[in-house]
Amino acid sequence: MSIRTALQNRLERIENDEKGFTLIELLVVVIIIGILAAIAVPVFLGQQAQAQNSAAISDLATAKVAVVSSLVSDPDGPDAALAGAAPQALTDLGFPGSVEIATGGLNFCLEAVSASGAVFSVGPGAAGPAEVPCP
Repeated sequence: MSIRTALQNRLERIENDEKGFTLIELLVVVIIIGILAAIAVPVFLGQQAQAQNSAAISDLATAKVAVVSSLVSDPDGPDAALAGAAPQALTDLGFPGSVEIATGGLNFCLEAVSASGAVFSVGPGAAGPAEVPCP
């Protein structure tokens, strides 16, 4: 038998063999993808809520800096009558619109609600924002 005949026979066998994936192989791949998706979606949603909470905390920290900076020109602190709205003087200092003044005066309390629904607040002390509403 010549080499040419052997190669032709081999080529015919390769062409006649079955090609592709079996149904079982495809089902196994689909099941694995489903399991990975079931694990990934809750993790992604948890990260999204954590990012929304971080944004609210960051806004509160910025608002606190604006209020403390305004104490230089207005030693009485933000007006309690303006609770819920930020005066122009605070807005000029970078007071974010997503933060509300819950309590005015020197013992101010600022409050923000994250997109995930968590309520955070911060007061005049050295402590940072906490996940509690203003008293």
